Amino acid sequence: MQGLTELLFRRVYEECFPGAISLAVAPFISLTHNLQFAKGRSMETMLADVLPESNKGSIPVVPQILGKEPEEFVEMGNMLYEMGYMEVNWNIGCPMRNITGKHRGSGILPYPDEVRAVLDAVVPRLKSRLSIKMRIGLRNKEEIFALVPILNDYPLASVTIHPRTGRQQYTGVPDLETFGHVLPMIKHPVIYNGDICTPHDIRRIEERFPSIADIMVGRGILYRPTLPLEIAGATDSQQLTVHFIQRLKEEIKTILPTEQSKIRKTKEYWSLLWKALPISEMQAREVLRAQEFTVVDNLIDQLTQ
Repeated sequence: MQGLTELLFRRVYEECFPGAISLAVAPFISLTHNLQFAKGRSMETMLADVLPESNKGSIPVVPQILGKEPEEFVEMGNMLYEMGYMEVNWNIGCPMRNITGKHRGSGILPYPDEVRAVLDAVVPRLKSRLSIKMRIGLRNKEEIFALVPILNDYPLASVTIHPRTGRQQYTGVPDLETFGHVLPMIKHPVIYNGDICTPHDIRRIEERFPSIADIMVGRGILYRPTLPLEIAGATDSQQLTVHFIQRLKEEIKTILPTEQSKIRKTKEYWSLLWKALPISEMQAREVLRAQEFTVVDNLIDQLTQ
């Protein structure tokens, strides 16, 4: 999840729940013309989340690329290969409107010729394996059916499908019927993604779609940090959740440079993680209303005692 499952989160999560997650897809690296990144940011800054030396002790990652510029895609993908990454992921699922309007993320899904043009230009020149993360369409679920024959023409490592449209964002429910129709049509390993928040959700998807290669957990891990442990058979532990929230807060306090950046990042995580605690929404909102980091810090300490 962009801005959330970044290096800071992955490192703390692996410290608190070692081995619980086998692999993470890193937040996307956005391509722009000639790799000249916005606001003068250096290449090192843009790649900071996936620098191998920074990811030691973290969950293993697959870097993710957002964009449709073939030359920049190949350059970035091969740069990541030289850094040691044997796979990169193409994000054609992001539903953010400022992205989809530029035919990026799920915005490219209604244009199968554009998808084919990118794959034609990128796949033969990419040194690493290529996987894809996508939705079933931007505007409607029928869009994926025009894309499946195209995806089947290339040696993809896997295809992860979130069975919502981009326009849905995260509203409504995943379209499992469409996912079930598409699944046998794709010749690559298919990974399911979408609304996995409990062990029951995992079992339900695995029982209904036994041929899937794997399941990707997204927001569910922020609503319920112990979810991977529960999937493996452990019982939910409030103590582990509290420890994780406290460690994440402490890392934010240590690493981020300014008062405002600490407040913003802590609130971003808290807006989801509080749901794993036995507290009310009114109590949780006290943290989100606070304007000073010391107040945010103290309130979270009180609510996690």
